[in-house]
Amino acid sequence: MLVPHGSGASRAVELSTTVVKALVGLGSVVALLLLVLGGAALSRGVNVTRSRALERENRLLASEIQRLRDRLVGLRDTLNVFTEREQGLRLLAGLQPVDADVQKAGIGGPAGQWSERDSLAAAGPNGSMALAARVDMDQLTRRANILVRSIGEAYDSLSRNQARYAATPSLMPTKGWLTSAFARERVHPILHLARPHEGIDVTAPMGAAIEAPAAGVVTQVAWVEGYGNMLTIDHGYGLVTRYAHCSKIEVVRGQRVKRGQKVALVGSTGLSTGPHLHYEVWVNGKPANPMKYVLPDAIVD
Repeated sequence: MLVPHGSGASRAVELSTTVVKALVGLGSVVALLLLVLGGAALSRGVNVTRSRALERENRLLASEIQRLRDRLVGLRDTLNVFTEREQGLRLLAGLQPVDADVQKAGIGGPAGQWSERDSLAAAGPNGSMALAARVDMDQLTRRANILVRSIGEAYDSLSRNQARYAATPSLMPTKGWLTSAFARERVHPILHLARPHEGIDVTAPMGAAIEAPAAGVVTQVAWVEGYGNMLTIDHGYGLVTRYAHCSKIEVVRGQRVKRGQKVALVGSTGLSTGPHLHYEVWVNGKPANPMKYVLPDAIVD
C-alpha cells in the first residue's frame, strides 16, 4: 500500500512471489559482487603495499650483498699479505713453502644436489650475487684454514728448534762495506799469492763495534799469525764464527755471549792493509759463505 501524506488517493501494488524472489536474488548477487570487488580492491592494495615493501627490501639486500662482496675483496688482500708472511715464517722454521696451487684451496667432484644453490640461482640478480658471495666466502674460509694449519706447523717447528735458531748466526757483525767476498781462491793483497779466502772482509772505521751474530761461548782469544787479534765463538750445532784483525777483544775465553752483544772492536792487526773485519763461519769443520748467515731485519735477542 502506497499512502500519500496529502489528500491523494492511496494505491495498492501487488508483487508476486516470483518477482520478490527475483528481486531478492538480484540484490544478493549485487551485494555479493560488491563484496567480491571490494575484497579484490583491498587485496590489490595490500599486494601493492607488500610489493613496494619487498622492492625496498630487495634494494637493501642488494646493497648489503655488494658491501659484503667489497669486504670479501679486502679480506682476500689481507689473506694474501698473511700468506706472504706465512711463507717467510716457514722458511725460518726450516719447512718447505706451501705450494701456490695448494694455497688456492680448490675443491671439486660431482655437482650433486644443492637446493640452496638452485634456489639462489633462480632468485634473480640478487640471488646470483648472494650465491657468488657465498662461493667467495667458502673459498676464503678454506684458504684461512690452510693458513692456520701452516702457521701452526711453523710455530711448532720453531718451538722445537728454538735453541738451534738462537745459535744460528743471522747478523752482520759490524756495519761497513763488503770489500772482499768468500772465495775458493783469491790473490792475497799483501802476499800476492793465490790462496782461499775462507770468509768476508768488511771495511769499517777503526774501533767500530763487532757484535756476536748469535748466542754462543767464546772458545779462543789469541794472537794468530796473519789474523792478528782473533776471536772464536762456538755456537753449538757445529757452527763456529771467527773474527780477525781486531784492535781490541772485550770478552774472555769461556764467556757466554748473546746475539747482538759487543765482543770486539774493528782493527788492523796482523796482515792487513787497513781497518776491517775478517769474518768467517764454519759449519761442521768446513768454511761456509758468511753471507748465507746474514738475514735482513734480523731480530736481536
